[in-house]
Amino acid sequence: MINCIVIDDEPLARECITNYIGQVDFMNCIGTGISALDIPRLLGENTVDLLFLDVQMPLMNGLEYLKSNPKPPMTILTTAFPNYAIEGFDLNVLDYLLKPVSFNRFFTAATKAKQQIGLLQKQYVSVGREEERSCFFIKCDGKYERIYHDEILFVQAMQNYVIIQTSQRKYVSLLFLKNVQEKLNPTAFLRVHKSFIVAVDKIDGVAQHEIQIRSHTIPLSRNYKKEVLPKILGNNLWDGK
Repeated sequence: MINCIVIDDEPLARECITNYIGQVDFMNCIGTGISALDIPRLLGENTVDLLFLDVQMPLMNGLEYLKSNPKPPMTILTTAFPNYAIEGFDLNVLDYLLKPVSFNRFFTAATKAKQQIGLLQKQYVSVGREEERSCFFIKCDGKYERIYHDEILFVQAMQNYVIIQTSQRKYVSLLFLKNVQEKLNPTAFLRVHKSFIVAVDKIDGVAQHEIQIRSHTIPLSRNYKKEVLPKILGNNLWDGK
C-alpha cells in the first residue's frame, strides 16, 4: 500500500485527488494540507511514500518547498500552469499532473509511482542482503579485494603468503595463515593441516588422509584428524551401527 498525502490550497482540487486515491486499490490517503507548511507535520505523524503537491500556494509554493527539503518524499506535482513542468522535473519530481486532472492521467502517474517504489524496495533489500554478508579486504595484485566469508572454500599457506580459494577465483596475498585464521569464525572454518584451513560447509567428502572440496583435494593431517572429524561429521554420519 502506498501512503499518500495531498497538499493543495484549493478545496475542489484537493478533494479530486483524494477521491482518485480512494479509487486505486494500492493507494491510501493518510493526510491532507492546504499549504506546504503542513508537510513537515504530516511527515512527522505518518510514514509517507508519495506526496501530491500543488505548485501555486500562499506563503510557500510547492517548488519552494522542494528546494528547501533535500530529501522530500516521492512527489507528483499538480498545477494549472504547464510552464512549471521543466523546473519541477529539475527537482526530480516523479510526474506532473495538469489541472483539471482526469482519472486516466492520474492512474498513469499512480502506476508509475507503484513501479518506482517497487524498484526502490528491491534495491533496498538487495543492498541490505549484501551488507549482512560478512566480508573482509586483502591486498592482492596491488589493490584491495573484497572477499565474502561464505564464498571461501579453503585457505592455503605458502611460505610467507596465503592462497584464499573462493567459489569465484583464487586470491594470493602476503599474509600468514595464523592471521587469517584469527579473522575467521572457528565454527565455520577448521584447521585440517598445518598449511590448510577449510570451510566446513563446503566439504564434499572425507577420506583417510584427505578432504574433497569440489575439484580440490586438501590433505588431512594426522595431528588434526582426531579433533577435526567429529566437527565435520557431527550427527550427520549414518554408519549402520
